[in-house]
Amino acid sequence: MNLRLIALACLLFTAPAFAADPPEGLRYLRPSEAIEDKEEGSFWHDARKLDVEGQGWTDTKSPYDRLPAKAETTVRDAVWNLSRHASGIVVPFSTDASRIKARWTLTSDRLAMPHMPATGVSGVDLYVRDDAGKWRWLACKPPTGESTTVDLVSDLPEKHRDYLLYLPLYNGVKSLEINVPSGKYLAASKPRPADKQKPIVFYGTSITHGASASRPGMTHPAILGRRFERPIINLGFSGNGRMEPEVATLLAEFDPAVYVIDCLPNITADEVTARTKICVDILRKAHPTTPILLVEDRSYSDSFLVDSKRERNLTSRAALRKVFDELKSSGDDNLYYLEGEHLLGDDNEGTVDSSHPTDLGFMRQADAFEKALRPILGE
Repeated sequence: MNLRLIALACLLFTAPAFAADPPEGLRYLRPSEAIEDKEEGSFWHDARKLDVEGQGWTDTKSPYDRLPAKAETTVRDAVWNLSRHASGIVVPFSTDASRIKARWTLTSDRLAMPHMPATGVSGVDLYVRDDAGKWRWLACKPPTGESTTVDLVSDLPEKHRDYLLYLPLYNGVKSLEINVPSGKYLAASKPRPADKQKPIVFYGTSITHGASASRPGMTHPAILGRRFERPIINLGFSGNGRMEPEVATLLAEFDPAVYVIDCLPNITADEVTARTKICVDILRKAHPTTPILLVEDRSYSDSFLVDSKRERNLTSRAALRKVFDELKSSGDDNLYYLEGEHLLGDDNEGTVDSSHPTDLGFMRQADAFEKALRPILGE
């Protein structure tokens, strides 16, 4: 038989049937492997069948953990428990559907926090690529309980589009499903170009983790992921970003475009002096030339009047700068530095509590990080 006819027969046998011809080159999810809602005329697809971004490991204890299962016995309990939050994990997908639904089940019934809304703590956040190729916000849905089913969007013009669905920042996710109507396709987005596949890896504190963004797509790592069109791995651990060797050893397993070490808000000047070189040395042993960006702590918004907070900023920064200068003098040409004084702007309007950024603060941080990272990435 003609080889082209054989290939066509195989395609017809394996490809899902859709009402309209879908674009080529995508990996489509099969309705036969989904859960059909016959009454509504739609299919629920397990998001894990798509190409989930933001996880550095596949051998996780739960589907949307941020550290591998083996870390449970190597990192402190606080770090392990926080790693079960889905911060930074995003599901890219493509569809021609006019309506998209989602349902997700959380690991905790703590849906919100005093300084952070449920949309950010436990909600999901949807972005779409517009006709000009720019990522634009489209929908954010809060949880209604530990399990939630919602329409993300409806009444869209039926057209192929690419989407990003960000998972909750401060809650774990047991399961996530995406629903599209019968006859409409759901597919994994096209792989990133070869020069954009290496991730930017963030290791930090509650700020990196996402406090206090109003929604998951508004943290500075998420914003930078869209701006740089790169995968982001968010290893922010609220109150526990402490440059610990056990975490650095896990970070060394990556092959990233750049490491961003942003731990000063969680450690004192003495700890900065004791831990920074050890952390860098662990990464350097595995990656002698990978860029590493050391980040100073942001200025507390009330530090212009509260002397103790100003002192905390100044002493931590002096300690980090000293270690940085020593490492640079020893010949590390791929070590970089980002000052913290202006990360949140200069008008004191960037935080919710003098420490944790609002959406405005995160946008300002993204601007500052972008300015530092763009030349490092050669862009």
